Amino acid sequence: MTVPAHDQIEPVPPVLYLDGVSVSFDGFKALNSLSFIVQSGELRAIIGPNGAGKTTMMDVITGKTKPDEGRVLFRGETDLTRMDEASIANLGIGRKFQKPTVFESHSVFHNLELARKDDRSVFGTLLARLSGEAEARIESVLQTISLTKERDRLAGTLSHGQKQWLEIGMLLMQEPDLLLVDEPVAGMTDAETAQTAQLLREIARERSVVVVEHDMEFVRALAVRVTVLHEGRVLSEGPLEAVQEDPRVIEVYLGR
Repeated sequence: MTVPAHDQIEPVPPVLYLDGVSVSFDGFKALNSLSFIVQSGELRAIIGPNGAGKTTMMDVITGKTKPDEGRVLFRGETDLTRMDEASIANLGIGRKFQKPTVFESHSVFHNLELARKDDRSVFGTLLARLSGEAEARIESVLQTISLTKERDRLAGTLSHGQKQWLEIGMLLMQEPDLLLVDEPVAGMTDAETAQTAQLLREIARERSVVVVEHDMEFVRALAVRVTVLHEGRVLSEGPLEAVQEDPRVIEVYLGR
């Protein structure tokens, strides 16, 4: 029996597909024909030793570095390697660097207000009055990042962990489809680390998240699929328990 065309369910393309991506710096191959897929709505952890290519991979996805060869497809159709950084950000890809960069002399609320996706010109920002919808969006993000009680505090007075959450909140104000997060728990207390794992799992209910991290306990708390990079390519992939038992991973990474 033939299924009517209007009843057929179109498969959702992966949110991210790195296809044979290579990058060389002065003869050193930072990425070596790297290929892997992140599904739409997935939370993925990327681990690997220093020099494995994790940062270069993020740089390629966000347009900071152009690959020598390969494609990076977003939502199955847009090749990010043909776009600049600003265009990629506007497309719906947000990146959180390891060191938090917030406006320390502004309140938590104002940081989120400045990060809105609306008119970003200075004139527009000065004249803009928050609509009820925009204010509700900020309040929702404040709740997500557990900073509702700190909404009026200056960002510079927050703890290191709270600054990390605020910056994640600023990215959420841009409403990205894909969030790239680089070592979010470095320097955090155990309690902040646990809360960050919970935060990222909550965010991943509505968007795709890729987390680069060294902290194995944090990766374990995420309870997600793990991709292990080594010498610019995928060494192993699967649940953390499986990759931790992979002899190749033990040799090049976990055994050190």
